[in-house]
Amino acid sequence: MPTLRLLCTCLLLALAGCRSLELPPVQPIGTVQGAGAESPLAGSPVWIEGVVTAGLDGADGAGGVFVQDAGDGDLATSDALFVTGMPTVATLPEVGQRIRVHGTVGELDTGGGARLTAVRPEQIQRLGPGAVAPATLLAAPYDWEAFEGMKVVIVAPLTLANVDDAARRGELLVSFDGPLWEPAERAAPGSDDAVALASANAQRRLVLDDGRLEENLPTAPGPLPEGIERARAGSTLEDVAGIVDHRSGTHRLQLTATPRLLAAPRPAPPRVGGDTRLAAFNVENLFNGDGRGGGFPTERGARTPGDFSRQLGKQVAAIHALDPHVAALMELENDGHGPGSSIDALVTALNAGIAGAPWRAIDAGQGPGSNAIRVGLVYRHDRVRPVGSPATLTGGPFDALSRVPLAHAFVALGAGGRRGEPFVVVANHFKSKGCSEAAGANADQGDGAACWNPARVESARRLHAWLQSDPTASGTDQVAILGDLNAYGQEMPLRWLREAGWKDAFDGQPGAYSYRYDGERGRLDHALLSPALAARLRGAAYWHANADEPRAAGYRDPDSAGTPWRSSDHDPLLLGLELAP
Repeated sequence: MPTLRLLCTCLLLALAGCRSLELPPVQPIGTVQGAGAESPLAGSPVWIEGVVTAGLDGADGAGGVFVQDAGDGDLATSDALFVTGMPTVATLPEVGQRIRVHGTVGELDTGGGARLTAVRPEQIQRLGPGAVAPATLLAAPYDWEAFEGMKVVIVAPLTLANVDDAARRGELLVSFDGPLWEPAERAAPGSDDAVALASANAQRRLVLDDGRLEENLPTAPGPLPEGIERARAGSTLEDVAGIVDHRSGTHRLQLTATPRLLAAPRPAPPRVGGDTRLAAFNVENLFNGDGRGGGFPTERGARTPGDFSRQLGKQVAAIHALDPHVAALMELENDGHGPGSSIDALVTALNAGIAGAPWRAIDAGQGPGSNAIRVGLVYRHDRVRPVGSPATLTGGPFDALSRVPLAHAFVALGAGGRRGEPFVVVANHFKSKGCSEAAGANADQGDGAACWNPARVESARRLHAWLQSDPTASGTDQVAILGDLNAYGQEMPLRWLREAGWKDAFDGQPGAYSYRYDGERGRLDHALLSPALAARLRGAAYWHANADEPRAAGYRDPDSAGTPWRSSDHDPLLLGLELAP
């Protein structure tokens, strides 16, 4: 009997020990996440269990792992969260490991107003291998919060909108359902339609991230496609898979596999009808130093003589490819017109190797204007001839805000040197949208038109009134307003000019664009024609040689020398008109 009593006692003690080894109960991650933007259990201790789907390596305790469970059946709650406070990859549980975590729930500040539901662990138990199935996305979800931290596969192709942060941050901006459009290009700023477009853009945007939290890291093999930093906007990505993260102000996908890149091709230069071609080209701060090889870095443009040589070569390549007869230029260095000037350097380069040196520039005397940059006009003397004298408009917004416009009359040359009727080309560059020193009505009103909108509207009004006065004394009603008006197609400066009778050369081309800002397409560069000249229009096109190209393809890249690609940040436009006799 004593032996039996002893055995029973040992058995009871053993059973008690087994109970002490039982794992504590866990909560479904969905109940920790909740259906709102913040966890209903913030500040509370919890046990959660799930499979590690990805790890983020970050300094100062910013790293961690995403953990996902099998789900609670509620589509409004995410089935994953972030376990934070693990600084290096060496301390992270392996991907594919099932773990049980005890810790405190919190909303992790991940920068830019973004917050991520996370658990700061006090205890982690490794339970062996595990797996979870990814969620499949056919389109942009209405609310990314319901997928926060989860493993997803995106079935629909994504459109590449911007790669300029690929090298520095390992990030790509993409969009669902095709390219993003600047709302003010499609609808009046502040209108219900513009607000709806902005909201739709916000929902359709997504950042693809390489999973590294630091910036300016050495290039290393990772989930971004090879050569992505040189891919054109408008390319597409397929087979996109990763973890939904909320960081640096935006939802993003921490890639877990390399997507397939379908690169968009570079387009050939446009060809338009008619016998006389007009172009407008923002040359992005063409500054040539002191004109003698020194004076670098320049105030706004090239930092070295080599930079300037490549910049000039790219712009010459672009202008030659467009083959215009008159070109309105913006952002030239305002350093005169004689030898050593920026415009003289451009004309000399345009004429290099061409018999007869056909390219010439309109000499407007001093300026025009006193701004560091100015507009200009260049033309082919063998195809058109200037008549009369140049005209400029000063006063009002053209004193210190918009650049002084330059107008000149030309005639097209026909067979045997016969001359057509005069037509006027006006080069323009309205005040930019930058908000430095903007105040009062010129400050950003929050309607999507940014800063200095009243200044641009007043520029449009004064330009119209001036052109009605025949400033070139040419007597013609055939006038072209060309240039960078720093306003999208449905903003008030353009609407006002159209209502005043000017005809948009790109009317009927809803897909036209010349600029890309924060991944959104729109037109800042315009061609507005008087009714008489519009009747002679035979074609209008933008050449997307610049806006879709990444900054990495610009003139600071030695490998891009001699090519027209990313010769500026704006696309040039080309018009074909029937003007020769």
